[in-house]
Amino acid sequence: MPAKWVLHWHPITGASVNTQILDEISQGIESINGVKDGRWKAVLTFYKPIVRDQSMAAEFPRDFLGISLPDEPYKYYFVVRGQRIIVEADLSIQAIMDKLQSYKLRVALNFEGIQYGLGDFRVRVGKVVPSHLTHSETMRGIVMEVEYLPISSIDQSKQIMEEFVDIVQEILSNKPLPGHFVHSEPNFAEYGLSDQYTSQHAAIQYSTVMAQLIARHSQ
Repeated sequence: MPAKWVLHWHPITGASVNTQILDEISQGIESINGVKDGRWKAVLTFYKPIVRDQSMAAEFPRDFLGISLPDEPYKYYFVVRGQRIIVEADLSIQAIMDKLQSYKLRVALNFEGIQYGLGDFRVRVGKVVPSHLTHSETMRGIVMEVEYLPISSIDQSKQIMEEFVDIVQEILSNKPLPGHFVHSEPNFAEYGLSDQYTSQHAAIQYSTVMAQLIARHSQ
């Protein structure tokens, strides 16, 4: 699987994210010959434990996340960031969880937008919105995925990814946008993952981005 970075938009103090910023970013990608190649969507779900015995509450992880990714439509990923755990399962696990009633859905967020092809790169730009407010203007954030298709090694792709992202950042810096994209790579080794990129790496990247967006909103 091609190596990928997932970046999130960091607005300057006092600024917010909105559709106008998202449109400007998309125009920036198109200005370097990005060709639209359909739409994409990932869904991140926060789960809350159903605790019947309150004395057992501490036994359940608080940051229990479920993630579905566009590249693996029949898979589902669980991430427990506190314990550095990542688990891959079939999509049917969601129905099993509903029947077991161990966890309930607290909130679900859609990451969705437009996919672009740029030679050896694939770029996805999208908004982060609550799943029940998909068609509203309420945005929790903006994300950008960058994939370098020829290489699956995270280390070997690092330099060319940095160079490509720098080009995008420079183009966007010429626009009157109140913010910039931030890339924060998780320590995949803590989750027991290797240098060869997989969908499990992507799930961890999305959970990390979500944690950063939540931290920003709580400031």
